Amino acid sequence: METTIATAAVERSAIRKVSLRLVPFIALMFFINFLDRTAISFAGPNGLTKDLGLTAAQFGFAAGVFFVGYILLEIPSNLALHKYGARRWLARIMVSWGVVAILFTWVSSVEGLYLLRFLLGVAEAGFFPGAILFLSMWVPARHRSHVLSLFYLAQPLTIVIGAPVAALLIEAHGLFGLAGWRVMFFGVAAPAIAVGVVAWFYLADKPAQAKWLSQAERDWLTEALDKEEKVKAHSHGVLAGKALLNGRVWVLALTYFGLIYGLYALAFFLPTIIGGFEAQYGSKFNVFQKGWITAIPYFPAAIALFLWSRDATRRGVRPWHVGLPALVGAVSIPLALYMNSPAATVAVITVTACAIFSALPTFWSIPARFLSGAGAAAGIALINTIGNFAGFAAPYVTGTIKDATGSYQVPMFIVGGFMLLSALLVFAISTTEKRSGSEPGGVLEPKANLK
Repeated sequence: METTIATAAVERSAIRKVSLRLVPFIALMFFINFLDRTAISFAGPNGLTKDLGLTAAQFGFAAGVFFVGYILLEIPSNLALHKYGARRWLARIMVSWGVVAILFTWVSSVEGLYLLRFLLGVAEAGFFPGAILFLSMWVPARHRSHVLSLFYLAQPLTIVIGAPVAALLIEAHGLFGLAGWRVMFFGVAAPAIAVGVVAWFYLADKPAQAKWLSQAERDWLTEALDKEEKVKAHSHGVLAGKALLNGRVWVLALTYFGLIYGLYALAFFLPTIIGGFEAQYGSKFNVFQKGWITAIPYFPAAIALFLWSRDATRRGVRPWHVGLPALVGAVSIPLALYMNSPAATVAVITVTACAIFSALPTFWSIPARFLSGAGAAAGIALINTIGNFAGFAAPYVTGTIKDATGSYQVPMFIVGGFMLLSALLVFAISTTEKRSGSEPGGVLEPKANLK
């Protein structure tokens, strides 16, 4: 009895230290990553589109071509992380994308913008799945959805904090003789290089190397994680080569495609849609006010993400933890364009943002359940790769159809359709696994005690 109590105390202490020491730093890296990736959405309606003479389709292509470079090197990058260690590889990725991101300050042509967005994708390749894999190598399955939710908070908070900061940088028009949108690109890129250098010295590849854990905590984490790897390897674990052909991996990849389609349609075009309020409703907002309006949907989304993921951790991740938010997003995102005021439009967009960000972290607790070792590296990278095809398709298709139809109504119905597909697929996975008896009760991840 005393041994059990002592082990539980070590477990709580180890998870708390990992949550406080590693998760905020990886989340900071993710914050900078997402801000640099989506900075073009702030620059577009604030001078970039006008100065470079971009159509909506060209802007959408520039936003989406990032993912072409990203996809090409996604799986090789994640396998390199598994081989060489997360500390070195994540630090290398971050410094690389920081260098490319700064070059946007001086872009002067449409072709140059396309090239830099492509190279930014090449430089960032492997970061997100690498971060997911890294955290999975530190946290046992029963705590994973909780830890991933803390990590994922960085994404909506990027807009909550980043949109007003981007607006302030844009309003620094004339600094160093640069247009405001150019100042913004420099300001959001420089931190990537600095934090990447710090990451090299701050991170450790595995619990056994963590001097900030006690010996008992290192032993418990190492034993718990090793035990999970052995179970996965001997029961339903998937090796690297097989992961790329595994049916569940591909269904999850398509599920993720729909979620990401919604995320990036929202992320890249929300500032432009808000910029259109003036013509649509006769409302007038300055750059800083537009930045705050852009941020509004993401603060409730951060709260929803945390509470939804906490519920998933307590109950064990179930299909409806992913499927229900996807259904809500599928309905709400096209509905937003039929509102009759800026406030009503932003309110419905807020519901959409809450739905998307509630689904994403619980989704990522699923693949780590049955993938291990190099199979996890390959499988998670494949899911992220297929999902990120939506990162290219969503802005490009949205911009092209907007040019053809003169409105965002048809593109937003397409977004809703892909999110509906995600909901149907995740419920289909649950039905199939319950029939086979591999997931009794439809629970996709063990429960964890958060007390």
